[in-house]
Amino acid sequence: MHYENGNPDELKEKFWKELDGSPFVMLELDGHSGDAAPMTAQLDEDANSAIWFFTSRSGAFAAMGPATATFSAKGHNLFARFDGVLSEEADRARIDQFWSNMIEAWFPQGKGDPNLLLMRMDLGQAKIWDSNLGLMGTARMLLGMDARADAQNNTVETKL
Repeated sequence: MHYENGNPDELKEKFWKELDGSPFVMLELDGHSGDAAPMTAQLDEDANSAIWFFTSRSGAFAAMGPATATFSAKGHNLFARFDGVLSEEADRARIDQFWSNMIEAWFPQGKGDPNLLLMRMDLGQAKIWDSNLGLMGTARMLLGMDARADAQNNTVETKL
């Protein structure tokens, strides 16, 4: 694990900040890539080893289990792929915490909709790429020079 711009934990922190700013991921149950779908991650700053997703009890994700998510930051300056395990969130307070007009648009019967399912993804391993190659790396790339080493130094594999 290395990260040219400093401590690898800084890149992990950058990931959380970027995900908070644009919480959209492609989520898929492992072994079921055909059911991959864009989902909105619900974040709790005090729970940095889990994220939540609202979904339908009649949808593919209701099967839950091991899953993988892929993330691209809004400005395409950071990318990540992370895995975890999806399970039903039993704490009704979490539904209240994350409920919004955007969620209600998908569940017009409200928080009591019998089809509403809140899933918790307990996070595992992640690979995070920082696409900012720095001044020298960008210059090498623009000149057609080999920039692969610069890109390798901007990657971290870590537990979330």
